[in-house]
Amino acid sequence: MKKRIVIGVTGASGIIYAIDLIKRLKADPTIETHGIISDWAKQNLKLESDVSLKEFEEMLDYHYSNRDLGAAVASGSFLTDGMVIVPASMKTVAGISMGFGDNLISRAADVTLKEQRKLVIVPRETPLNAIYLENLTKLARLGVQIIPPIPAFYSQPKTIDDLVAHQSMKLMDALGIENHVSRRWKDSE
Repeated sequence: MKKRIVIGVTGASGIIYAIDLIKRLKADPTIETHGIISDWAKQNLKLESDVSLKEFEEMLDYHYSNRDLGAAVASGSFLTDGMVIVPASMKTVAGISMGFGDNLISRAADVTLKEQRKLVIVPRETPLNAIYLENLTKLARLGVQIIPPIPAFYSQPKTIDDLVAHQSMKLMDALGIENHVSRRWKDSE
């Protein structure tokens, strides 16, 4: 059976991180991707990339409307190996931290938490105010792994793609997916 990964994409800036991760997951025949893209993420897809919505959805094995609370990923009986929200808006973070599953991304995250599966959030906001920090702290205390897209320079990146690849490596590591996407700490010597 393939490893099932749910990918939520929200309206925060940084859709490049989602695109890169999904491409890398698609290249692994042992991974099955289940994607949800919010309405604002669709807008950011137009603003921040040259990838069409159709092309984006075709990168995924399965994709769902963020309004479809009856989708497979909304149920705990649908077995998954984890979920990543990349990028994660502060609205989505707040909703998840309060258990407010009013859309499929929030509901799937809620299910991931209640089933004690791996949930990874890539918050894309700065500066962080006390409300954002409290919501992220609450989620971290519940076992959510918070991995902001903060570049590492020990790998001596040459391009934006190098920085994005390093983030994808960190996300794949968090999801327990073996990868050789970017140079690691001792690899840079």
